[in-house]
Amino acid sequence: MPDGTQLAPEESILISESAATRIGELRDQDGNPNLMLRIAVSAGGCSGFSYGFELDETVNDDDLLFERDGIKVIVDETSLELLKGSELDYKQDLIGSYFQMSNPNANVTCGCGSSFGV
Repeated sequence: MPDGTQLAPEESILISESAATRIGELRDQDGNPNLMLRIAVSAGGCSGFSYGFELDETVNDDDLLFERDGIKVIVDETSLELLKGSELDYKQDLIGSYFQMSNPNANVTCGCGSSFGV
């Protein structure tokens, strides 16, 4: 995190090994060692909120950084309120490959896993 503060696991985002590996692969493919995965929550989706994932190299004033094996994930403070205690994973199955959030705050999720409600 920018100010060196450590959050308790239930207040932070956990990053699975497969997610860290995939973010590293995407960063390497792009050739930019400064890229991080940004997770943002926005209104919308079939359950009320939706997850957004994008590669970014900018850390804003309201962003928090989470790291695993040298791989960084950025989450803004507002999104973190809805994501506290979540785990970011990367899945590969019959429907494709995708990042997935296991969010303990969600009481409703859609079938595709890209939106949730609290």
